[in-house]
Amino acid sequence: MENWDEVRTAYHVARVGTVSGAAEHLGVHHATVIRHIDALEARLGVKLFQRHARGYTPTEAGDDLLRVAQATDDQFGQLAGRIRGQGDGVSGELVVTSLGGLGYLLVPVLTAFREAYPQVVVRFLTGDRLFRLEYGEAHVAIRAGSVPDQPDNVVQPFVRLSTTLYASESYIARRGDPRDGGDLTQHFFVGADDPKSRAPFMRWMREHVTAENIVFRSGDVHAQRRAIQEGVGIGFMTQLQAREVGGLIEVHPPLDDWSTPLWLVTHMDLHRTAKVQTFLDYLKTAAKAWDAT
Repeated sequence: MENWDEVRTAYHVARVGTVSGAAEHLGVHHATVIRHIDALEARLGVKLFQRHARGYTPTEAGDDLLRVAQATDDQFGQLAGRIRGQGDGVSGELVVTSLGGLGYLLVPVLTAFREAYPQVVVRFLTGDRLFRLEYGEAHVAIRAGSVPDQPDNVVQPFVRLSTTLYASESYIARRGDPRDGGDLTQHFFVGADDPKSRAPFMRWMREHVTAENIVFRSGDVHAQRRAIQEGVGIGFMTQLQAREVGGLIEVHPPLDDWSTPLWLVTHMDLHRTAKVQTFLDYLKTAAKAWDAT
């Protein structure tokens, strides 16, 4: 294609549906957008858009071209993500992603790292969505469960977190200690809201606790932990966090099945950069104090 600017303009018109919206995104005058579209259609000899009162809608030919344009734009984004992580200094953005439930472990490390390297701006991305390292969405991912198998990623074993059942001191004062008799049917529980959760400890709860005894359910792990602290019922928590919270009593020994392996994941293009390597070394050193097993 002779002029990528024209194709890029067409892509953004299709994405937002209006000339004015594309012009604002690209930082150009709306007349420039119209000129690019007209020139591109003239060069290809087809109409790429249907014009109507509400904006522009791609034709079939427009859809074909724009699929290619989107893939190219994604590749540029991937390249930009790699470039942002390059260089010899430890500065600029450091983007780390994990499940939100690991924030209690990672935020103190990220805070200390930022203090040690004041030229760094930390971004901590959480959520159930898998952030794509190959598109430069993050420099480092901490992932839980089975070994990540996305291509072009460098995967390292990190730590294994032991999880078991805890009750607050206030709950035991009211409802009794389940360790005394071992009869779980007389106790209330805190659990996940997802009845199909694949977490091994949640499967155990479904198999050993009647549904009516799981009296507090939430899809938010922070809400589950707080409910355990408040004495709503017995629930699962990592041993590390239980020690940090305090006031909790372990009411069941941890099972091997309940432990969760964590993995450090980086993209091969960024793995050897100074910033990523410095952070990985810092994180591994900090993890030695976690006493994770």
